[in-house]
Amino acid sequence: MAILAIDRDFLLDFAQLEKSVRDRVTEVFTKFEHARHTGIHLEKITNARDDRFRTIRIDQFWRGVVLAPESGDTYTLLKVLPHDDAYAWAKRRTATVNGATGRIEIRDVEAIDASLPHLEQTARDAPQRLFDHVSDHDLRRLGIDGQTLAFARALTEESQLEAAESFLPSVQWKVLVALAAGCTPEEVWEELCVDITGEQIDPDDLDAAVERSRDRVVFVDGPDELLAVLAYPFALWRVYLHPVQRSVVEAHYRGPARITGGPGTGKTVVALHRARHLARTGEGKVLVTTFTSTLAESLRAGLMLLDDYDEFVDRIDVAHVDQLAHRIVREEHGALRMLTGAQERELWSTIIRDLGLSFTPAFLAEEWRQVVIAQQVRSAQDYLAAKRTGRGRPLGSQQRAHVWQAIWEFESALREQGLWTYETVCVEAARLLAERDHKPYRHIVVDEAQDLSPEKWRLLRAAVPEGPNDLFFAADTHQRIYQHRVTLRDVGINIAGRSTRLRINYRTTAEILAWSLGLLRGERIDDMDGGVESIAGCRSELHGHPPSVQGFTSWEDELCAVAAAVREWMDSGVAPEEIGVAVRSNRLVKEVAEKLNAESIPVRELSGGLPEDGAVSVGTMHRMKGLEFRCMVVAGVSEGQLPAPKAVVPESEDKAAHRVGLQQERCLLFVACTRARERLLVTWSREPSPFLAALS
Repeated sequence: MAILAIDRDFLLDFAQLEKSVRDRVTEVFTKFEHARHTGIHLEKITNARDDRFRTIRIDQFWRGVVLAPESGDTYTLLKVLPHDDAYAWAKRRTATVNGATGRIEIRDVEAIDASLPHLEQTARDAPQRLFDHVSDHDLRRLGIDGQTLAFARALTEESQLEAAESFLPSVQWKVLVALAAGCTPEEVWEELCVDITGEQIDPDDLDAAVERSRDRVVFVDGPDELLAVLAYPFALWRVYLHPVQRSVVEAHYRGPARITGGPGTGKTVVALHRARHLARTGEGKVLVTTFTSTLAESLRAGLMLLDDYDEFVDRIDVAHVDQLAHRIVREEHGALRMLTGAQERELWSTIIRDLGLSFTPAFLAEEWRQVVIAQQVRSAQDYLAAKRTGRGRPLGSQQRAHVWQAIWEFESALREQGLWTYETVCVEAARLLAERDHKPYRHIVVDEAQDLSPEKWRLLRAAVPEGPNDLFFAADTHQRIYQHRVTLRDVGINIAGRSTRLRINYRTTAEILAWSLGLLRGERIDDMDGGVESIAGCRSELHGHPPSVQGFTSWEDELCAVAAAVREWMDSGVAPEEIGVAVRSNRLVKEVAEKLNAESIPVRELSGGLPEDGAVSVGTMHRMKGLEFRCMVVAGVSEGQLPAPKAVVPESEDKAAHRVGLQQERCLLFVACTRARERLLVTWSREPSPFLAALS
């Protein structure tokens, strides 16, 4: 009886196939135990580089590529492609067994061979080559085989190695990257030792190699288990670690560490696996946190997808930062009375009127948050000396005195009335934890860290003792959707030498990614560590339809077009829960939802929870943070809607704050568009947003 194993990279391919093709793939492979029967057509490939590759007929147009052992019964499904593409893919590649790990490797032999002449020509005139400092003996000991060795010897720049990620065997590429980064062969060996088998390795025994490759191969025990895997292919693929990601997950850091990367590069996947790794190998409890309840719920769901969740669940807490802060403060002060947004605006207005000031409530509120709270200013003297970086409106000493008087009145009113804000709760929680010898956590993992404010960072710093592997966070400042500006050193966090950047997007097609990156062209975005963050080099190996941008004469016509697009996707086999619609405001959420309901399209409004099976998700751009959909509509990208007028300080009031607000709105649109995996439709009515006009 044939046994089927599935390469995890195939799960991504499967998730993006049309429903009719997915159904046929499922039908064929649930019968794979009868693969040698004539009805399925398991066939050899003429002129293949590796005669162990086979094709299997899905229908007249589609074929599956299967790795068949020379002996044994374990067949590994690698690809499902149109007939000609399947044969072309298989003819370019070979399967080998890594000499150090004993695991299976797939390489694009044709791409390697095609690259070598140019590399060797370039290398002839180079004063030195990338791996001159490493001997052949050490390279072979680390699993580098003959073909990859020849390729490595022709490299002169790290950029050449980076470009080879798509066609070199993944583990061998990882070894070369580590050596190029300055690691010694001994250090690389230590990193690999978890993967190295003590068995005698037979380079021709693919059955054994596949069995050892549990990190990249899903084994299916019968049709029922196969159906379960194929029912949620993308969810399973999301928790699969690629080599560079895995090295970050398993690294030992002497202090706080950070991973950055553009959208879809797997930062959240790394964070989840890092939490599991710390729970299994570290000491004490692990906190997994982020800045909203929806994202925290998503992280909890992601942890549950990991295959050994039950073994470490008791050692991991999942809570967003405000939830943690409230818990700590309630333990000390009891129930908290929170100041509402309307109450805050009224309080600032009253203070301005009583003091006869010319400042607006919005200006004073942001001055309090971004200067006083952010810098822990506690006196008039401290405020006079405080830096106001990012606050464009200059203030003389007399004006600062007036502002401080207003802020003093505001804070006094909070104390007298027993009222709290989210900021003051965090400040108090950090103070309480700083006074405690026993910290609630030994390790903290943070996702979407770019949106945390300084007081939240200080809280997390106080919640864990300083030491190895204390703080680990994933961030991308290009996806910052709130006005918080943080320099990590200012909040007591030093990540020097402990930052890794991911560049390969595993979610979004190259076409959608390139278009979305255009929205941020020319923007200078900080890296939270005193420098500028670059998104250069972020790329996708996936290809598909280019984004569609459509304009309409009225919002009513735009709504009709949105409903028509959603209906067309559903009719083509896309499940409702695989479709998202993002807009800028809650009012537009209601109007889109009403239109879809009127067209008998099931709808789920995202107001604090996760998407639901059987319903199209409609939510604000903020609510879409951390989510992803096969097909995405970003609607209402019109002048007057984006940038949202209330979200941007008028230039006449504060030029710097105005620039920050515009950048924040650009980033928000960027976040919304990069939720799409395969199809992106952007719509506007009357006049397009200036962000779209800039792309034309």
